[in-house]
Amino acid sequence: MFHVKPRSPRTRRLHLFDLDGTLIRGSAAAVEISRQLNLLEEITLLEEGFLRGLTPDEFAVRAHELWSALTPAQVVAAFEGAPWLAGIREVWADIRARGELCAVISLSPDFFVERLLDWGVDSTHGSLWPAVPFTEPIHRPGILDAHAKVRIARELCAGYGVDPADCVAYGDSMSDAELFAIVPQTVAVNADHHLAGLSRHSYSGGDLREAYALVRNSAA
Repeated sequence: MFHVKPRSPRTRRLHLFDLDGTLIRGSAAAVEISRQLNLLEEITLLEEGFLRGLTPDEFAVRAHELWSALTPAQVVAAFEGAPWLAGIREVWADIRARGELCAVISLSPDFFVERLLDWGVDSTHGSLWPAVPFTEPIHRPGILDAHAKVRIARELCAGYGVDPADCVAYGDSMSDAELFAIVPQTVAVNADHHLAGLSRHSYSGGDLREAYALVRNSAA
């Protein structure tokens, strides 16, 4: 669940990115994985259940059942074919060049989220899933929820020696609301109504560089 690249302790700010709907525009890891298995209708129903109150761990158990035939090659295809925002690598390179840090915190499977390490993010944090192809069941305590995003953010601040007041959060939906409530600099990226009134900045579009520009030179 916790994957980190070695990093200098000197930093100014910590940038926290959501994945589904934020870095991936209009889609999610679960949707892109299901697309590879021709299970879009099934995952759509499951996503609707999540919006109606299905818990993240129950969602994971049911998705695990849907994806019983998932292969590593399909995970790669899902990742590479996802509708990513433009400029992600450039934003993370700029953050690091400025002596700052960046992390992705997502409820999605860690086997998908951790692939972003190759794009230059300092650390990734996803729900703990068994390795693909699956030979083990879901371990429910390893599945993240909205509360876990706040906990992980605080742990990262403590580990990196960053004041929580020096964090920037980027998100799009209700799973980001708790984090947005405690972070001073926030950017709602192609967001839904759950972040209305919670974000300091709002961005709609397809380029992370434009969203990042809203906070690049700002102070908390």
